Amino acid sequence: MPSLKEIKGRIASVNSTRKITSAMKMVASSKLHHAQVAIQNMLPYETMLEHILKSFLAAEAEAQTIYDQERPVKRVALVVYSSNSSLCGGFNANVIKLMQKTVKEYADELGQDNVEVYTIGRKVTEKAQKLGYNVQTGERAEMVDHPSVAPCIELAMELGKKFADGEIDRVELIYHHFKSAGSQILTRKTFLPIDLEEELDRDHERDLTSNIATKKAQEYLKRNRRQRKVEENEVAPLNDNFIVEPDMDTVLSQLIPKLAHLMLYTALLDSVASEHAARMVAMQTATDNADELLRQLNLQYNKSRQQAITSELLDIVGGSVNN
Repeated sequence: MPSLKEIKGRIASVNSTRKITSAMKMVASSKLHHAQVAIQNMLPYETMLEHILKSFLAAEAEAQTIYDQERPVKRVALVVYSSNSSLCGGFNANVIKLMQKTVKEYADELGQDNVEVYTIGRKVTEKAQKLGYNVQTGERAEMVDHPSVAPCIELAMELGKKFADGEIDRVELIYHHFKSAGSQILTRKTFLPIDLEEELDRDHERDLTSNIATKKAQEYLKRNRRQRKVEENEVAPLNDNFIVEPDMDTVLSQLIPKLAHLMLYTALLDSVASEHAARMVAMQTATDNADELLRQLNLQYNKSRQQAITSELLDIVGGSVNN
């Protein structure tokens, strides 16, 4: 049985660790709030762009551009999002595992040299380089710490140019979709060629009002969340008699790249919010475990102390009887 001094030292050590995890949880909660605000600020632009594209598609279903044309896949690019730091549970491990699975699928069919990997986040970059993947160089770790639309536009233009020139035939995104503070969905979806129908009908459900991650709280919010009425099938044009100049294909060729920019930026914001939510949950779990460990150590300390006191009393009583 450990001595009272050893138990006291362990209690002090766990207390110190608990202070760190509790502070990290509060920092992650604050950063999650800022990430939720960034997503909230992006949503009006996304809603209007989606409405315009749906209206054009409803008006003229045959309109096509080079960015939505399927062709035989000979070379693939993957855009993978992760964090720059750890202590966020299985967030990075899940992304890396899905990346490895996806690369293996395409490598078995096309060869690993024909699979390009664009990494956003230091953790996935280090792992991809260690595995010997065809990692495209570029300083993108800063995008995670300071999310901005400008680098997303640059990356989207680079991928769009390669796709238009025939250098790559498919681009896929691997990231966590932020659904709520307690739920982040690992997602793999096609970026190019853009399937307008699928992209415009994707899941928009996000809880941006709460950073509560406990299971009971999430169930309560889910039961009491206001139902949004969204008509997805019936889409009316912006104007019954609108005129598109010079033609529909030219206008779509300008709007679809903007949708591509938005897809990369949305994935970045979702990944950042998911990272902070995962870290908040991990630190909350660590704090709860520290509280439980402290309870057990205090109980053990009190038992050992009581046992030592009882032993000393017995020695005193025994000595007095012998005298």
